[in-house]
Amino acid sequence: MKLVLEPIGFVRTPFADRQAAPRQAALEPVAARIELTASADFEHALADLDRWSHIWVLYWFHENADWRPKVLPPRSAEKRGVFATRAPHRPNPIGLSAVALERVEGCTVHIRGADMIDGTPVLDIKPYVPYADALAGANSGWLGSDDLPARDPGPRYAVQFAARARQQLAWLRSEHGVELEADAVRVLSAGAAPHAYRRIRRDGARFRLGLRDFRLFFTLAGTQVCVEDVQSGYRPSVLADPDAVPKAETPLSVHRAFVATFGR
Repeated sequence: MKLVLEPIGFVRTPFADRQAAPRQAALEPVAARIELTASADFEHALADLDRWSHIWVLYWFHENADWRPKVLPPRSAEKRGVFATRAPHRPNPIGLSAVALERVEGCTVHIRGADMIDGTPVLDIKPYVPYADALAGANSGWLGSDDLPARDPGPRYAVQFAARARQQLAWLRSEHGVELEADAVRVLSAGAAPHAYRRIRRDGARFRLGLRDFRLFFTLAGTQVCVEDVQSGYRPSVLADPDAVPKAETPLSVHRAFVATFGR
């Protein structure tokens, strides 16, 4: 059987990549919008949606090219079957998020609490129905909590920055408007150990976090994270090529200036 899906629209969020996005939609009340295809008469399909306070958004993890039968979630000490997790790498990379609905304007649906990256294709929108969707007696599975309200039961990591890393991050912020610190804290405080579907890798005695097109090197002692150094994610040959095209939104000129100021 062959199934053909066409996006009904796309999500617009401030998150350029997976590292910047929250792990779950409820963790941060981030404003976003869903822009539906204007030529498909979707304004009629949106009639009465604004009477609901929350909606389900089904979408496609469009940057995932493969999947793994077992993954290591940030809140687990062992690998789990992918169907027992919310990992984005799945046989069919379909995402599901419950978000607050703020308003509907034409073919644009304004939402709050998004965890999708910018440009995510949307497959469907459905109303969140409390009596049917918030089920009494539901537990939290292997997370080990029977509390019904959503909460984060795993260990939180305390993130600090060494003097060099603070100087580098402050320079990026003040000189070029590149903000990495908040995203680094969000990612590392949630889970600083290497995971199959996160861009955290061991690098000798330290660890490396890929954040947009930069690399943050940190040490880990228990639940204490110390970010020691920031480096460009581009090879010297790329930075030396005047015709090179950046892979993220940060211009290559920023990376060249960064390397000239702090070295590699």
